[in-house]
Amino acid sequence: MAKYHVYGIGAALVDTEIEVTDHDLQQLQVEKGLMTLVDEARQAELIDHLQGHLTASKRASGGSAANTIIAVSAFGGNAFYSCKVANDDNGQFYLNDLTTAGVDYHPNGEQVNGLTGKCLVLITPDAERSMNTFLGVSETVSIENLNTEAISQSEYLYIEGYLVTSDTGRAAAIRAREIAEEYNVKTVLSLSDPGMVTFFKDGLKAMLGHKVDLLFCNEDEALGWTDSETLDDAIERLKQSADTFAITLGSKGALVFDGQNLHEIPPHPITAIDTNGAGDMFAGAFLYAITHGYNFQQAGNFASVAAANVVSQFGPRLSAEQYPEVLSSL
Repeated sequence: MAKYHVYGIGAALVDTEIEVTDHDLQQLQVEKGLMTLVDEARQAELIDHLQGHLTASKRASGGSAANTIIAVSAFGGNAFYSCKVANDDNGQFYLNDLTTAGVDYHPNGEQVNGLTGKCLVLITPDAERSMNTFLGVSETVSIENLNTEAISQSEYLYIEGYLVTSDTGRAAAIRAREIAEEYNVKTVLSLSDPGMVTFFKDGLKAMLGHKVDLLFCNEDEALGWTDSETLDDAIERLKQSADTFAITLGSKGALVFDGQNLHEIPPHPITAIDTNGAGDMFAGAFLYAITHGYNFQQAGNFASVAAANVVSQFGPRLSAEQYPEVLSSL
């Protein structure tokens, strides 16, 4: 039996959420709904402008794959995470947060000189999140940060699509997939963001390889990845990239393909406050379910409930009390 249900690799980012208006986004020239990479000076400029806007949401360890891996662990799965943080206050906070979440991580010098990555998450009244990310030392996450033994002892390897923006990160993702394939560990790729698909498609294709076992994407990413006009076309073409896949459709629910049948997953009506982390939570809940004996339709329904709970509050995670409640829906 595998030691870990899921091994993840991705950027280590400390999240700060800020409530803003659409006017703020226009003034600051921030692209709505996307993740934009910024340098430290630009991030400082944004923080300075938005000083009065800080929400009650606390600093949290984030990064897309980390949110997913932490969800797997919070529901009761065993998880491992490869990342890179600096030897600074945020870096120590990040690793402590992973430990508290019950996630194992590779201790071979993740803490290096420099600055730990930070993500400013700007939330508009329509609940849309626009992210401005300073990667810091996360940009140099590399093959050296992989743990071959842990990958070989996992059921699934989960790769965050955002790694495509870094040469060393992309190389690490490719190597991790190769190790997984060598040890018959199932491979999972999340396309992460429509911008990644638009601007880094070749890099993502290199990370995906011939085919992955499972692909996560939203509707925009599915259409962009497959150069499709319609979702029906995208579904057919996605089968060339992955044996199975899940397409999240926001307030319309999701579609999951189990290798033979396509299942429509109904939405769970809620009042959305903050969509940050919805896709990450969907992936985490889904992976937890399929590694605990549930089929794709059950996993999709469970993931939909979990994601609905996340968007109904601030922050990419549920509270400790909420995980057992959501788990009871399985």
